Amino acid sequence: MLTHLRIFTILAIGIITLAGDALAENAPQQRYPDVISAEVRATGDDSFGFDVTLSSPYDTPQRYADAFRVMGKDGTLYGERILLHDHAAEQPFTRSLHAVKVPKSVATVVIQGRDQRFGYGGKTVEVALPGR
Repeated sequence: MLTHLRIFTILAIGIITLAGDALAENAPQQRYPDVISAEVRATGDDSFGFDVTLSSPYDTPQRYADAFRVMGKDGTLYGERILLHDHAAEQPFTRSLHAVKVPKSVATVVIQGRDQRFGYGGKTVEVALPGR
């Protein structure tokens, strides 16, 4: 026979469990991959190579970081790397983009990741171009 204290304890545990589940379901999910870091090197006249490290913790074959881009602070696109598969077993991961032409007037670029479902967004990284 259950005592009032035992019944209360069982009810309290049930309420706490349900509340925890509800909080987990309502927690905001990361929509975009974050650019963790980027290394840049000059590869010729007005041409640069980039090694970009992305993190996409929600990575699945149905939804993953599928690209990153190099652009000016004004939004001008200079280069884009399309990623053809998920990197579920490799988080964070680094990929390269070569031969990106950037006008002499630009000294800093912004690198941004893209989510297969939601598009571009997330944490970006600004990098100074060597020699500029």
